[in-house]
Amino acid sequence: MGSDRPGRDCVPNLQSYVEERERFDLSPGDRFNPVHDIIETWAADDPDALALLSLDAAGEVTARHSVADLARESRRAARALLDLGVRKGDAVFLMLPRVPAWYAALLGAVRIGALPMPGPNLLTGKDIAYRIGQADAVAAIVDGPGAGKVDEVAAGLPTLRHRVCWSGAGETAEGWHDFDALLDAAGDGDTPADPTASSDPMLIYFTSGTVAQPKMVLHTQASLSLGHVITARYWHDLRPGDLHWTISDTGWAKAAWGKLFGQWYQRATVVQMDMGKPEADTIFRVIQDQGITSFCAPPTLYRMLVLADLGGYDLSALRHCTSAGEPLNPEVIKVWAEGTGGLTIYDGYGQTETTNIVANYRTVPVRPGSMGRPAPGYVVDVRDDEGGEVPVGEVGNVCVQAEPRPLGLFREYYRDPDATAAAFRNGWYFTGDKARKDADGYFWFEGRADDVITSAAYRIGPFEVESALVEHPAVAEAAVVGKDDPRRTQIVTAFVILVPGTKGSPALATEIQDFVKRQTAPYKYPREIYFVEELPKTVSGKIRRTELRDRLRQGAG
Repeated sequence: MGSDRPGRDCVPNLQSYVEERERFDLSPGDRFNPVHDIIETWAADDPDALALLSLDAAGEVTARHSVADLARESRRAARALLDLGVRKGDAVFLMLPRVPAWYAALLGAVRIGALPMPGPNLLTGKDIAYRIGQADAVAAIVDGPGAGKVDEVAAGLPTLRHRVCWSGAGETAEGWHDFDALLDAAGDGDTPADPTASSDPMLIYFTSGTVAQPKMVLHTQASLSLGHVITARYWHDLRPGDLHWTISDTGWAKAAWGKLFGQWYQRATVVQMDMGKPEADTIFRVIQDQGITSFCAPPTLYRMLVLADLGGYDLSALRHCTSAGEPLNPEVIKVWAEGTGGLTIYDGYGQTETTNIVANYRTVPVRPGSMGRPAPGYVVDVRDDEGGEVPVGEVGNVCVQAEPRPLGLFREYYRDPDATAAAFRNGWYFTGDKARKDADGYFWFEGRADDVITSAAYRIGPFEVESALVEHPAVAEAAVVGKDDPRRTQIVTAFVILVPGTKGSPALATEIQDFVKRQTAPYKYPREIYFVEELPKTVSGKIRRTELRDRLRQGAG
């Protein structure tokens, strides 16, 4: 580990939770563009600082980009887009793997005020057509396989005028512009000097779509860049010298949470790895060999990692661990700490529509299973359906105070005023999640509003039951939903993935049920358990409980 990298004993960025919330102020001013004001400013101060470290699927370094390199590539990509005819306000569909070209394309678009629309690489042609059609995107920047998907649906996309293919070492798709050739032809040079206001649109993300068709989440130049300084400074606890690795597809909003402007504002190095299916050994070797200091992964990945031999690797450089996407089970936090020499996984909560709004921090005692407390810059509360107060300990809606508007909150659901109006009510933004708050201000997740189970007059959050399930030594992962029942309204039903080498049986199901009864209130135990090989998930890794409910309604566990 380099001597200039922060160690486990470094002073936290957030030293006093109360004082930091009181004094937080990160105003962007009227004119703001994160490529100009974050990337170029850093490049002027310290041009050789390592900003991006790229790894291949085996964990080998493929490229090191200084911040000056990133600034240059953003200028070349901006000029290339302008040469094509892309202008401020134009939507640009972007679907590339975890390679440096993704950064060049996104930064180039943001630099000129165009609206990148990142998409996960698992999208189908139908998914792509929906996104391009909804936003009237004028350009698509994809890799070779992505070009084939776009070509399948392009006839029905009249606004799509420019097709750009990044081919890596391969051949450019027929009829497509070659991305690298466009950048070479454009060269380095001037771009619009003052392209955007801080309130101008910057990027469109599509929601995960666990229940309905994805909505377009429109973020501004400030909300998705300076807003994520909250994420990087307080939750990731980043500072210069850190090597931060968030495991995320480039198309997920999690990429903006952990691989973009917030981390660079803190002048930390972003690590990206073009991995396939995650494997514990590869991940631990990267942490060990590259000296990763800050690591962020979804709960599903941590659940897989804690099954490995954590003691078989040198993780001494690693000082800070975070997780988000869905709440992390207390048992996973416990096993991780035991295997890494005392490292806590700090759970964080937020959405595509927000930055990190509730989290656990180094200076605030962690209550295992809790979402934590509201982040500086936000007022977050548990409210009823009209925005009224909910008594401590009772379940209600997780809401963000929207008047005055906090820095990291999205502007609107693009082209969907009804959805926007439904989410913003009586001065609050309703996240669609349910939680309860204890007397000390800690939040405890219950589930999406549609996921909470009503059984014999009890309201049961799936997360608490799932947490109890994964504490059983035979359970690797679990999802809990309500199954319609004429007597109880619903019964708690669990879908369980067992640890390798374990076989499901009626006897094991009974054993697990009895175990859960001892871990939680007995009425919460799953009355039915289905052993499965995998769980249905969105492209961002969230469990699709609606699909599990549909299976039960169709009589197929």
